[in-house]
Amino acid sequence: MENYHNPALLSQTIEGLKINPDGIYVDLTYGGGGHSREILSRLRNKGRLIVFDQDEDAFNNRIDDERLIFVQHNFRFLYQFLKFYEMIPVDGILADLGVSSHHFDSPERGFSFRLDGELDMRMNRNFSESARTLVNSYDDERLAKVFRIYGEIPCSKRLARQIASISATHTISTTTELKEIALKFAPKNDKNRYLSQVFQAIRIEVNNEMSALKEMLEASVKVLKQDGRLVIISYHSLEDRMVKNFFKSGDVEKSEPETDIYGNVNKPFKIINRKVIVPDEQEIKDNPRVRSAKLRIAEKM
Repeated sequence: MENYHNPALLSQTIEGLKINPDGIYVDLTYGGGGHSREILSRLRNKGRLIVFDQDEDAFNNRIDDERLIFVQHNFRFLYQFLKFYEMIPVDGILADLGVSSHHFDSPERGFSFRLDGELDMRMNRNFSESARTLVNSYDDERLAKVFRIYGEIPCSKRLARQIASISATHTISTTTELKEIALKFAPKNDKNRYLSQVFQAIRIEVNNEMSALKEMLEASVKVLKQDGRLVIISYHSLEDRMVKNFFKSGDVEKSEPETDIYGNVNKPFKIINRKVIVPDEQEIKDNPRVRSAKLRIAEKM
């Protein structure tokens, strides 16, 4: 089976999981199966791996192994499916929040501004609302909010007004069309980064990524056993901030834990790596798409 995605920070991730050969593990972002394959290689016959991926391409690329259970749904349903399979508690959970190389390299999926294709960006193509629907149906105020919050784009209002003006008379259907509109507002010396932010913002909105991440993090506390590990790779500041806050406080919006009336700190996790782990120069050279990856590891208390 062809592995269509180079797993990021593979050795650091596996080390962070502290794998028990007879344990139960969860890979919440199966993708091309790179991380899953490495986890399976360290499990004995009693070990189990539950993987999540809502994408049909990932399902069709699944590893044939009796120790593996494939859940073709969004990882926001972590608790529900682990309860269904009677797999609570688990020893470790991994989530690589990046979009797979396969998606970026498939023009028909519409994730990349580098390739001409239909504006889609759906992780699950059974969803009715694609990027094309979003771009052509949102008014300028709603579009500006998406660009400002999820893309952290400074000229979000101007870009949104331009898109809304064009979509009022002409359906914006392809990645190239969106790219040409956005380029009018891109800094001359940083066009690619700007375009990445625009496409990122739309992708996050299409797939409800931030709410899914919040639900998954909250569910992780319920399903992990004591001393179980939660290992997460993020790729942009919004995700990383949520993960960092959750590890510190148990709340994606709070950077400091709450205390009870006696001054005792209430938090579900112990942070394992105080300093965030990032790819080294060789890994970035081999796989430039991991250059913004940040790995955080926590252990349930």
